[in-house]
Amino acid sequence: MATPTPTTDLPQAMIEAMTPAADWVIVLPIVFGLMGAAALLTMRRSNSTPLLVALAVVFAIIACEVTLLLRVLADGPVSMTMGKWLPPFGISLTADIFSAAFALGAAVVTAIVLVYAEIDRGDAQEADTFHAMVLLLLAGVTGAFLTGDLFNLYVWFEVMLIASFGLIVFGGRPIQLDGAVKYGFLNFLATTFFLLALGLLYGLLGTVNMADIMRVAPAANPAAMAGVAALLLLAFGMKAAAFPVNAWLPASYHTPPASVSALFAGLLTKVGAYAMLRALVAVLPGSRDLLEPVMAMIAISTLVIGPLGAIAETNLRRAVGFIVIGGIGTIMAGLSMPSLLGVAGAGLYIFHALFTMTALYMIAGLVEKRTGATDSRQMGGLYAASGSISVIFLVLVLAAAGVPPFLGFWPKLLLLEAGFSQGATGPAPGTVGVVLVIALLVNAVLTLIAGARLWGHIFWRSGPIDAAPSDAPRLLAPLTGRGRVGYAATAVLTALIVVAGLWPEPVMQGARLAAGDIVDPARYVEAVGLAGETP
Repeated sequence: MATPTPTTDLPQAMIEAMTPAADWVIVLPIVFGLMGAAALLTMRRSNSTPLLVALAVVFAIIACEVTLLLRVLADGPVSMTMGKWLPPFGISLTADIFSAAFALGAAVVTAIVLVYAEIDRGDAQEADTFHAMVLLLLAGVTGAFLTGDLFNLYVWFEVMLIASFGLIVFGGRPIQLDGAVKYGFLNFLATTFFLLALGLLYGLLGTVNMADIMRVAPAANPAAMAGVAALLLLAFGMKAAAFPVNAWLPASYHTPPASVSALFAGLLTKVGAYAMLRALVAVLPGSRDLLEPVMAMIAISTLVIGPLGAIAETNLRRAVGFIVIGGIGTIMAGLSMPSLLGVAGAGLYIFHALFTMTALYMIAGLVEKRTGATDSRQMGGLYAASGSISVIFLVLVLAAAGVPPFLGFWPKLLLLEAGFSQGATGPAPGTVGVVLVIALLVNAVLTLIAGARLWGHIFWRSGPIDAAPSDAPRLLAPLTGRGRVGYAATAVLTALIVVAGLWPEPVMQGARLAAGDIVDPARYVEAVGLAGETP
């Protein structure tokens, strides 16, 4: 238990249920994030201290999460229940391979973005609450990944919303306020649907503990549980920006500074996708089966419409937002065919997207700094001025499209295998799986077209689209000292993506092991302490 109490004062059952001290790494990342955010609020007037403190806190979180992931890989899922209340009544934090890996990836991305964010920050901004808000956002994301309770998932969503509202309006420009309204309204609506689903779920089952729901849900009314699952699909689909409830993302993610856009793209939509994976595949698999045709249609539509939107878009960061949406379709495809391969592919794609979508927004911010424009039609000539930025941009586009040997290829390979298996052995042979495979391939081709179009406008063309051939070459702004720091951070993150793609065995093996605990969550239930309990 989280509260130290003399064992002589506790019942024998509670003594046996106490969490070993070594397992406290499951709660320390959240504690560090919340306490670090509070501490940074008190020292925001300092010049350089907030960045150093924020990085120190994030590195402490990374150390805890590396320890947690290694523990989970060695011994299976780990659970910790707060206070003296045994599961399912106490607040549980439960980590399996996917949740621990996603939390670690989120912390690594946050550390890199904190360094990159210096590109957008001047001396006048040193006394703001940016770093505190970033740590609060990371605490919310980490809590959402590690919670073992659906109601507390709702709580961590609220923590994320509070922090993201603060970050999206940093700078106070009118376009940011407009983006915040669109972002806030749709996310509040999603939260309302989620809370409604929780109320119905508790009324039907009398519990919101995930492990407990896995035990008692099969005995509940199938029609009522399908309604709850549909509400969860709608709520998490809105959070993840799946079609047709995706319009808020390209309308808002381009409005804040590029560092904030990168953080949002890497973390927020992935939490929504993870919530779908956890709630619909692991917690309510029977209800998910009833929704499979709907989920397949959503996946196919999102896979195709996302990159089509990127092709039609001229604003660089709005186009990247549509590429992010297309990636959500890839995850939905895995959820539509929840075999071991499908779940492994969906989970590995979430891990890949944590890094790749963040890096895409980071390189977009560098391009905007160099060209002084946000519209790709007003850019150009950057290849001659900075070949390295053009190479990084191209690598990230190829990774997002799933071209080998980059990291994005391997989850799509798993999903293609799952699709062919679904077509051969699924309930609709030759239909669902094959159509999903075709949609995945179409998504890859359209993403390449969108990325090539952007690359041509930004790097290959000599100047703005309306420039005459006789015009002198445009002068591009050089990267200053802060800009070079941002470039270095982007290069490091891109290098991680390339290395992971060239050496995929650890992540591929980890994804397969993690998928086993989603498809058959017996070890998850046992870790919480509910195995063998009578429903």
